[in-house]
Amino acid sequence: MAWPACLAYALLSLTIGENSAFAAAAEKTTLQIGFLAIEKAPAPALSNREATPKGLGLQGAQLAIRDNGTTGKFLGQSFRLEAVVLPADGDALRAFRELVAKGVRHVVTLLPADRLLQLADSPEAKNVLLYNVGSADDHLRNEACRPNLLHVLPSRAMLADALAQYLVRKRWSRWFLVVGPREADRHFADAIRRAASRFGARIVKEKNWTYSHDARRTAAAEVPLFTQGADYDLLLLADERGDFGEYFAYRSWKPRPIAGTQGLTPTAWHWTHEQWGAAQLQRRFQKHAGRRMQPEDYAAWLAIRAVGEAATRTGKTDFPPLRKYLFGENFALQGFKGQKLTLRPWNHQLRQPILLAAPKALVASAPQEGFLHPKTTLDSLGYDAPESGCTFAPSKDGKTEN
Repeated sequence: MAWPACLAYALLSLTIGENSAFAAAAEKTTLQIGFLAIEKAPAPALSNREATPKGLGLQGAQLAIRDNGTTGKFLGQSFRLEAVVLPADGDALRAFRELVAKGVRHVVTLLPADRLLQLADSPEAKNVLLYNVGSADDHLRNEACRPNLLHVLPSRAMLADALAQYLVRKRWSRWFLVVGPREADRHFADAIRRAASRFGARIVKEKNWTYSHDARRTAAAEVPLFTQGADYDLLLLADERGDFGEYFAYRSWKPRPIAGTQGLTPTAWHWTHEQWGAAQLQRRFQKHAGRRMQPEDYAAWLAIRAVGEAATRTGKTDFPPLRKYLFGENFALQGFKGQKLTLRPWNHQLRQPILLAAPKALVASAPQEGFLHPKTTLDSLGYDAPESGCTFAPSKDGKTEN
């Protein structure tokens, strides 16, 4: 080809490329994703409990928006986060209605169970998906399930089952269960009892911690007396807020390890997790937020990445095709846990491995080897389909009905 012809061809190619770029820019679509949270009440002044990290959940959502944008730019898709963080007495329903009025159809929520259900049952939520990243309550996945709720945070049953698998495999099968005074503690204890029954462990003794005074000053005298009178392999603590559990270590009558909400804990995410590329996510989050990633941050990141994955796979940003994909058989999400994460069709819980961690070290992950399931070992954690009290069923178009 002669030089003039080559030059003409190059100019024509450049012109076509520029026109294509302009066309792509003109067709660029923006998907709004909401984030709605209520701030947790601060710890009492005289307390060793760690303060709630600044921007809990929100920082994970912001990082995921950035990650979605990296992929979306090749498809002419952009993502914008509409974030609302309310005080403890804030009106979540009103804030939700305002988000929906702006055209938001995907809302990541870090809310207590009762407020989450209030949103899910509102008329405005009919064509909206709510992504639960703040409540581990099992009843949200069972009798109180809703077709427009997706649960990204693991349930208490999943956490308890993961811990039980590890303990049974270690042959620490005789448990002393200590239950705190709060409702959340009782719910976690329920999950522990269920896990013991499922995996062949035995709760040889159970006691309620009812002391209302400062455990920091009295634990040395009270914990040894409290833990007398039984032979057990392990102390299992149900103290979700951290009021007393930390003071059981090294103070029990018998020299036994502790697990549950303190000691060896089951969790969706832990800052020491580095396998399967997780170290890269840890570094990026640390750079973005200036702190370590918490389970709620990870769940919010997953929720928004799920929406981004649906947009990428379908090539669309409008609500019906994204909902259909998320509830369809082809949905899968990479979560830096060594397995693809998928959605349980019977209660919309995200299947995922659970990490088992000491305060400063990752110990193991579940499902543990040897605990089998006819479909996926991930369903050995939490409520399986035959056990679920959820009554909605998926329809062919990706919608769900009660």
